[in-house]
This record gives sequence, structure tokens and C-alpha cells, in this order.
Amino acid sequence: MSRLPAGASTRFGALHHAPYRRYWLGSAASVGGFQLLIMGQGWLVYELSGSPLDLGFLGAASSIPTIAAALAGGVIADRVDRRRMLIVTSSIIAGLLVLLAALDGTGVVAVWHVLAIAAAIALIAGLDFPSRQAFFPSLIPREQMMSAVALNSMLWQGSRMVLPGLGGVVIALVDTWAVFAAGAIGFMAMTRVMASFTPTPAAEVPLATGHSGRQFVDGIRYIASHRLFWVLILLTYATTFFGISYVQLMPAFARLLGVGETGYGLLLSATGVGAITGNLIAAPLQRSPRLGRLMVAAPMGGAVAIVGFALCVALLPDASIGYVLALVCGMLTAVCMSMYFVASMTQLQLAVPDALRGRVMGIYTICFSLVPLGGLLGGVVAAVTSPPFAAALNAGVLAAIVVVMAITQPALRRLDGGAPVSVEPQEPRGR
Repeated sequence: MSRLPAGASTRFGALHHAPYRRYWLGSAASVGGFQLLIMGQGWLVYELSGSPLDLGFLGAASSIPTIAAALAGGVIADRVDRRRMLIVTSSIIAGLLVLLAALDGTGVVAVWHVLAIAAAIALIAGLDFPSRQAFFPSLIPREQMMSAVALNSMLWQGSRMVLPGLGGVVIALVDTWAVFAAGAIGFMAMTRVMASFTPTPAAEVPLATGHSGRQFVDGIRYIASHRLFWVLILLTYATTFFGISYVQLMPAFARLLGVGETGYGLLLSATGVGAITGNLIAAPLQRSPRLGRLMVAAPMGGAVAIVGFALCVALLPDASIGYVLALVCGMLTAVCMSMYFVASMTQLQLAVPDALRGRVMGIYTICFSLVPLGGLLGGVVAAVTSPPFAAALNAGVLAAIVVVMAITQPALRRLDGGAPVSVEPQEPRGR
């Protein structure tokens, strides 16, 4: 068991620690590179083909390799120097982005080029993400864990708030190759920061030894035997796959609304604004005795907002009010989803043992890949029906899953943010 520390309410306290502050600034550059890659490749594929189905294929290419690699990446993160792992992964992704920028800039790029490079980057990202999640806890004292989790989340959400809007302007003025080049620079910056980083011996986590296959199985068994872990991870998977995945179809929504590259960027930026807002709201609620109810209500509210977004696009495609309302609904969706993600990640990071952190977080970080994979399902449904119908259908499935979880897992509803985080093993069935 572990208790949420009293000092956890300090929102930016982790930045007071120089090692974490250096890591956070380096991460800001590479996370910005990821955001530019996501928005740039989505627009490029839709510009080349005009097919929602191709956006779905892009989602599959951006997710399936990451899911496969993340399972191995969690084991690797517990066995190797995580700093060196991040240097290698950041360098490779930077090189792949340079290649994509060159293909695009010379005019020879085709859809299959984008899909192949997206798959290669996704494979490396599957090794990168678990090491990131396992690395930063060694840089801070335990009482700053919630602050560090919130700050890491704000990197992703803050970059979603600013960079897609700027990227849309850059695409309109220059072309998509420019955002890929800027993304490469971000990963080069991360490489340089990590290369200069030397953790103190006291901050190092002892490396796991033994057969890697057995270690992976141990990680799975640990999660399966602890109710808190598997409930939160499964609900997170559902939230990303059926909820946030509508973002993968955003180029199609922008086309239906008739708002072009700049409008597309602003639609993505609205989700970033909402996510930052959700982070700020969630921070003071982490110690609330009603934290569990919040973690049930948040994804349900997000599902409702997605339905509102879909209705705006479907019913008001040519009206400026439709675009404005879609921006508002996209922002509200992100507010709700962000509140859940910060709360669930904080609970997991506080409870997971250091020796298993890489494997558990490797399994958890699969959720990031489920966003584009859910886009594949959305792309298939959108090709047969329409993008708004696909988004609304996925939101309905998410709402149903949340209801089932709330009914069948009362421990989730009763989760108290100020009480010890229970990681007691799941009792065997039939007892």
C-alpha cells in the first residue's frame, strides 16, 4: 500500500528538481515533434488520397507496431540503461522524420511511403514510451509523483494546444514537409539532452536480471492479480480506443466543415486547450474522497461530448456556428478525458513497485497506440457510413463500457484519493 503524499498537491513542484527539469525540457522538444508528425501525416495522407479508409490504415500503421514493441519495451526498460535507450530511440525517430520530409519536399511521396515510415516510427516509439515512463520517477522524490505525472501530461496536451494550430498555418504557407522537418529537430534536441544527462547513482533503479520471457510473464501476472491495475488499465484502453480515436478522422471532419488546413489545426488545438484545462482541474482533485466517482464520470462526459461533436459536423457542416460548436465539443471531450488520464496514471505510478515499473508501464502505454488503432475501426465505419456516424458509434460503445465498469467494479467508484492506494492481490474466483 502507498498513500498519496501531502506534498503531491504542489502542481509544479517536480520542476524544482534540476534532473527532472532537464528531462522535462528535453521531452518537450520530442513530444512537440510527435504532435507535428501526427497532424502532418494525417493531413498528407488525406490530401494524397481523400479517403477516410486510408486514415484508418494510417492509424493501424501508427499503432500495431507500437503495441507489439511496447510489450517487449517494458521488459527492456527494466533490463537496460533507460537513458541510453532514449538516446537511441530519439535518434532513430529523428532520422525517419528527416526521410519523410525529404520524400515530401521532393514531391515523390506516396501514401505507402507515409504508412511505411509511420509504422517504423511506431515500432521505435513502442520501445521509447516504456523507458520514458520508467525513467522519470527516479529523478524526483516520491511526494512529487503527482506533480511529475501532471507535468508530463501537460507536455502532450500543451503541445496539442499550440502546435497543431501553428502546424496548420505552416502547411498552408509552406507544405507538410516543413512540419516533418521541425519534428526531426525536436527529436534531435531530445537526443542531445539525454546524452548530456548523468543520473546520480542513488537515483538509479536496479536492473532486472533473468530470462526476459519470464520477466514479461511476471509483469502480466502482477497486473492480473491486482484489481487496481487491471481495472484502470482496461478502462484506459477503452477510453483511448473508442473515445479519443475520433481525432484520427479529424482531417475528414475538417473537410466536411470546409475549414481547410488552418481550421484543421485549430480543431486539434482545441483538444489541446481542453486537455490542459482538464489537467488543471484534476490536480486539486487527486486527494478527493470522491476520486473514484470522478474517474467514472470523466470518460462518460467525454463520450457525450463526442456525440455532440459528431452532431455538429453532421447537421451544421456549412454553417460557421457548426464549426464553432465543434471546437467547443472537442475541447469538452479533451477536458473529461484528461481528467481521467491524470488520475489513473497517478494512482498507477504511486502503486507500482520500482522493480516492475518498466513492464507495468509498458503495458499501460499501449493505450497511446490505441488512439490510432481505434481510428482504423472509425475509418472502416466512416467509409461505409460517414465520419460523424463513426465517431458517435464509438462514443456510444465507450459509454456502455463505462456503465458496465461502474456497476461491476464498485471498488473503482469508491476509490478515495486521500486514502492508501490498495494494491492487494485479486482474490481467486469462487472464494
